[in-house]
Amino acid sequence: MGTQPQVSPEVAAALNEGRAVVALESTILAHGLPPGRNREVAARVERVVRDAGAVPATIAVLDGRPVVGLDDKQLDRVCDPAAGLVKLSRRDLGPAIGLGRDGATTVAGTAALAAAAGIGVFATGGLGGVHRGASESWDVSADLGVLAETPVLVVCSGVKSVLDIGATLELLETNSVPVLGYRTDRFPAFYLRESDFDVPWRVDDPKQAAAAVRAHREYAPGQSGVLLANPVPVEHEMDRELHDRLLAEGLELLVTRKVRGKDVTPVLLEHFHTASDGVSLDTNEQLVLSNARVAAEVSVELGQAELAR
Repeated sequence: MGTQPQVSPEVAAALNEGRAVVALESTILAHGLPPGRNREVAARVERVVRDAGAVPATIAVLDGRPVVGLDDKQLDRVCDPAAGLVKLSRRDLGPAIGLGRDGATTVAGTAALAAAAGIGVFATGGLGGVHRGASESWDVSADLGVLAETPVLVVCSGVKSVLDIGATLELLETNSVPVLGYRTDRFPAFYLRESDFDVPWRVDDPKQAAAAVRAHREYAPGQSGVLLANPVPVEHEMDRELHDRLLAEGLELLVTRKVRGKDVTPVLLEHFHTASDGVSLDTNEQLVLSNARVAAEVSVELGQAELAR
């Protein structure tokens, strides 16, 4: 059927042979980075995955068809602002496919399509979470619900500090999603290496992470995914004083403009990007590259473990 996922030959061969594959989202390319830079980052992320011994599978929906493993021309298309790709969470996949639209997949959309293609490891920048004031707005990212029922390992740098980190961790616990800190005892806050919250479990190398994932899949088969929280590299962490100032200014901006609901995070992030003179974009890029490398290393370990069984 025309709406069946189109899996690239390289990704399909790797999956058939039991080799390591890492899914990558496309929203950061279409909506998260400036034109030009987004294409450079797309190439760098895929190269990092390859250098670590895995096959990259960037995911998007093009002409109403899910594509798992974009080629160079498809990456050009996703990164072209004139292409007008819409942002696709899991709820949007059906309408986009049915109506023949082009779209870039979020964490939720990418995880769903990755799992459907048989890919069990996914690298991204940050996970969506519970928004500040969610007790009134009910604004909770679909990423959390998808992770609660999709058996994919998501490697990220925690959640952005503009979200309610404590409530996000509580909801992950409620949904039985294991949270592992990669070489850290503190849950990272995207631009910052540490938040005020501990991680329930710590792993210090890809082998330990793979062991935890394998055991979770064995004792909770087909259930929730696993979150591996990898802090931004120390040399690329945003200065905390700058971060705190930008966050305070952004929150005041929300009040002044009376911004609510789904518009809150985009406004806050835009303020971070513009008011930091690009520092936040540099941090974002570096943490994505780091997460891709860790995801690839863990995926390789998972592949080796499966072959050794």
